[in-house]
Amino acid sequence: MGNRVIYFLASLFLLASLSLAEAPFSKVTAIAVEDNIQSVTAEFITSSIEKADKEKAELFILRLNTPGGLDPAMRAIITKILNCRTPVVVFVGPSGARAASAGFFIIIASDVAVMAAGTNTGAAHPGSAIPFVKMEKEMIQKVENDAVAYIKSIAEKRGRNTALAEAAIRKSRSFTAKEALKEGLIDYICQDEEQIIQQLDKKMVQKFDGRQVRLNLENYRIERLELSFRQRVLSVISQPFITFILLAMGILGLYYELAHPGLIFPGVMGAICLIMAFFAFQILPINYAGLLLIILAIIFFILEVKVTSYGMLTVAGIISMILGSMMLIKSPYPAMRIPLMLIIPVTIAVALITTFLLRLVILAHSRPVTTGQAGLIDETGVTRSALDPEGQVFIHGELWKASSNEKIPKGIKVRIIGINGLTLEVERLKEKK
Repeated sequence: MGNRVIYFLASLFLLASLSLAEAPFSKVTAIAVEDNIQSVTAEFITSSIEKADKEKAELFILRLNTPGGLDPAMRAIITKILNCRTPVVVFVGPSGARAASAGFFIIIASDVAVMAAGTNTGAAHPGSAIPFVKMEKEMIQKVENDAVAYIKSIAEKRGRNTALAEAAIRKSRSFTAKEALKEGLIDYICQDEEQIIQQLDKKMVQKFDGRQVRLNLENYRIERLELSFRQRVLSVISQPFITFILLAMGILGLYYELAHPGLIFPGVMGAICLIMAFFAFQILPINYAGLLLIILAIIFFILEVKVTSYGMLTVAGIISMILGSMMLIKSPYPAMRIPLMLIIPVTIAVALITTFLLRLVILAHSRPVTTGQAGLIDETGVTRSALDPEGQVFIHGELWKASSNEKIPKGIKVRIIGINGLTLEVERLKEKK
């Protein structure tokens, strides 16, 4: 009887231990990108995939919402997706999101392509790198053919609709989630990551190199990765309109410091803004012809105050800065260019502030000196002793030695006409009639 009780208690203890033991789980790494596709975005995505590979994650989910971006960054992301160990899901979500242009290439390259209801993808035609400047027909065809060959080679290997992938480039076609699923551009329509995981559990996923991977996602945990502080800062300053504002503020800050030496703060802030702007230039595809036009505009604004041009130099400066700002970012995607509605007010503000500051400097230099001995010229005083030819005058609360070419009695108002060492040269002040 005693042995039975012991066996019973041991069984209960074993069952309790098993129930408390943590069941093995599958790790799912998830990130979200809601930004232009640029070098910071590419660094975040590729480093996250590398982390998932290193930690042997079962699945990697990239939630994407982007208007497009830069070709080198896009290709870096696709290269990592095609060559990583972990199966990669590209999910266009949540509802209302899009994966246009470079985002379309990324979703086609994914191991599993998913879209949420109410999203769209496509519109991947490469445009001119400079707004309002048309490329030659042959160059357009070269760029277009290169993009088509690239996406067809990926879509064909993935078993996706190559004809529609090509149409998204040549004809800028866009597709809703239902259209993309029906036409074989994506694999599933899901509303969130949890639904994707449920859909893929126990499914076979084929990697780009042909490997078959069976997903075991019955018991999973999602690890969500975020941008580092450094990446957040770089992502903000690499926004074209932020870079443009930093450039304008930097130019104004340094100019104000040069115009009013010793203030320090404008110069320090201007230098910081310029350094951040030039750092962003390493991330963005900068057209240096546009940058030179902006510098030329500042030169025009400075010359306007010194040269009589009747406003022509100011107009030339405004035109130069507008054109330079429009050309500054050489990207075919509107989202990566500086909006015209920002360029015009910032340009006018820079023109007005620069011209105003320079005019103040010139006016200050043209005013008569009011300090030191030179500031005494044309000032008036009263003789405290007769000048014959020397004596004393009282001026600015002080007694000065003075001389005159004429005899001037005591108590007469005089005007200072010169200074000889510490002796003032004066003349009798003529009374106004």
